[in-house]
Amino acid sequence: MSDVGIVTPEAVVLAFETAGVGSRLVGAVIDLTVQLIAFVVMVTGLAVLGHTPFGLAGVYIGLFVIAFVYPVAVETLWRGRSLGKAALGLRVVTVEGAPIRFRHALVRGALGLVDFWGTSGACAVLTVLLTRRNQRLGDLAAGTLVLRERTGARQPLAASFVVPPGWERYAATLDVSGVSAADYQAVRAFLLRAPTLDHWTRGGLAREIAVPLLGRLRHQPPPGVSPEGLCLCVAARYQQRQRRAALGAVPTGAPAGPQQPLRPSPPAWPGTQPLPPSPPAWPSTQPLPPSPPHSEAWPADTGGFVAPG
Repeated sequence: MSDVGIVTPEAVVLAFETAGVGSRLVGAVIDLTVQLIAFVVMVTGLAVLGHTPFGLAGVYIGLFVIAFVYPVAVETLWRGRSLGKAALGLRVVTVEGAPIRFRHALVRGALGLVDFWGTSGACAVLTVLLTRRNQRLGDLAAGTLVLRERTGARQPLAASFVVPPGWERYAATLDVSGVSAADYQAVRAFLLRAPTLDHWTRGGLAREIAVPLLGRLRHQPPPGVSPEGLCLCVAARYQQRQRRAALGAVPTGAPAGPQQPLRPSPPAWPGTQPLPPSPPAWPSTQPLPPSPPHSEAWPADTGGFVAPG
């Protein structure tokens, strides 16, 4: 099994666990057992017709319905589940995380004749083992994944960032419209990992991530803004912008204007030391309060982080 990350419109990454070959094999055995029982019942019912053309036609039509029409109809109507998948807590979704539709189930069902019936399941097992996201041939063609809905692991929590207390006025001056999803992912990964890093690694990694953001932000931080503080403000503003865009408040590509935090800030920002409190009102001519000791100095080649005297 492997983890799959899906980015929501709020710029939140949700990690899902794909089903491994073991759980998928057990689910497929349950589904095939149901189909075989249905086939035996059908053959028994048609035995009264004997070896007549109607009897043989009924067997072939019934075999087609059981092997192809049944799994396609069940996955379409049950939104990606079958009896075997429901028993194992599995569900089929698209690679974007959306529920599957008839066309996805149709492709999966058509290639399922090759994955399961044509090769006795060997093709399905090999492709699941060899692909990064545990996809069989039908999943690769349809653009789908099989995810675990029930697991013993903790449910994934969405990472949410807020502007540090006292930095609201500064954060409101940041235009994050030029920040890409890849930039945000790098900032997010650093902020989540920062508390586990040592003093020097944390400061150096913060500078490596923050420096490329300057060109996208078209911004020169005032004295006192640390690389980590800039990353946190960018992450918080990016999430605020994505939430507003999801509600239709910010057109795509339009700069985000000053706005208030969506919820009260926590007592301390993610870091080893909390940011110092700000004065009651910040005139635009006053710099930010000093940054924590571990990040107050910027290297000379940061491209303009140190404000001219």
